[in-house]
Amino acid sequence: MATTPKPLILIVEDEEELAKLIAEQLEEAGMQTQVCNRCAHAERFLKHNFANLLLLDINLPDQSGFQLLEELKKNDISIPTIFLTANTMETSKVRGLEIGDDYITKPFSYPELIARIHAVLRRAESVGDSNVTKNAKISDQPFEFCGAKITPERLEIEFPGNILAKLGRKELGIISYLNANRGVVITRKAIIHSVWGIHADVKSRSLDQYIVKVRELFRANGLNLDAFRTVHSIGYIFEPDGAAAPDAAKN
Repeated sequence: MATTPKPLILIVEDEEELAKLIAEQLEEAGMQTQVCNRCAHAERFLKHNFANLLLLDINLPDQSGFQLLEELKKNDISIPTIFLTANTMETSKVRGLEIGDDYITKPFSYPELIARIHAVLRRAESVGDSNVTKNAKISDQPFEFCGAKITPERLEIEFPGNILAKLGRKELGIISYLNANRGVVITRKAIIHSVWGIHADVKSRSLDQYIVKVRELFRANGLNLDAFRTVHSIGYIFEPDGAAAPDAAKN
């Protein structure tokens, strides 16, 4: 029977003994931990690795926890965050709750800390439930794409003649991205980052295989994707009827 993976908690705390004790308590509670004593170390870790939750002090030697979280968001790194700090000022609490998910002041009890971590993880999981891929949700409205109707809610594609077919999650993400970026050259990396996420370890050839599946699905149902062309050495361009989307973002 498959086991539930242990969540990875990134602890950013410059008091080394406290960080070690927190890590021990969380690991006893069934979590994995990674400790960083500086904001720069945490940012470097998150640029190359995934963590389920950030346990973040505010007063750190190289910069504040608030600044770190803002830097992460600028770099499109989104992670549930609990501030764990001795700072009891009301203004800090308010700011922490505005940009993070919870705010715990020292001293604290470990059972409460663990309970709050579980609560934030549950909320984060439920928020992501509607996401099919990073860029597509089941709540997205149906849309037309090269003669077919895409219905994200049911992961369905309807071809002429009321022919219904199931659409894979990644295929839906790719089609949604193309539909939102008409008339501009888009790189393979831009599609991968949008569909899989900025930290995904996905190669261009894997993306190409998904695109081949999309082309074959349309071809098997009497439609073509002539409007979706490869741009040599760069990526792709989607130009239905030669018209560009007015707000298409260049990547």
